[in-house]
Amino acid sequence: MFKKFLITIVSIAASVAVLIDGYLMFFKHDQSQETAQSQATAASDTESESSTTTSSSSTSSSNSTMKDGTYTGKSTSTEWGDVQVKITVASGKIPQMTVLKHPTGGKSDEINSRSLPTYKQEALAAQSANINQVSGATETYKGFTGSLQSTWPRS
Repeated sequence: MFKKFLITIVSIAASVAVLIDGYLMFFKHDQSQETAQSQATAASDTESESSTTTSSSSTSSSNSTMKDGTYTGKSTSTEWGDVQVKITVASGKIPQMTVLKHPTGGKSDEINSRSLPTYKQEALAAQSANINQVSGATETYKGFTGSLQSTWPRS
């Protein structure tokens, strides 16, 4: 009798542990990611404007009014190294983007050779830092979008 009671108690405890673990894994993880993303967005919004090397007339686009010129983003640190981008704005659009700095060496070379051209292409098509992440290039994505957001020219 005692053995059955003990087995029942252990089974209930294991079931509760599995339920709690499942809750934490699926629900709390999503909330912490959303919180981290909103904090990163708020931090990038409060950063000062990046350096401008040229400027002329301003025109409007769907996102904001962008002054023509060349803007260099802040160097954004990632786990594997810094990422920094530079954009050119002409007629209120971004026709050109250059990656000035990115992690190199070892696996970083392989990852960045695949992901950076994709990130540049998507950012130019979207005319914003709101781009999709390439699987396996999370740190490069964080650095690329962080630096790109800091370049955003404001009039």
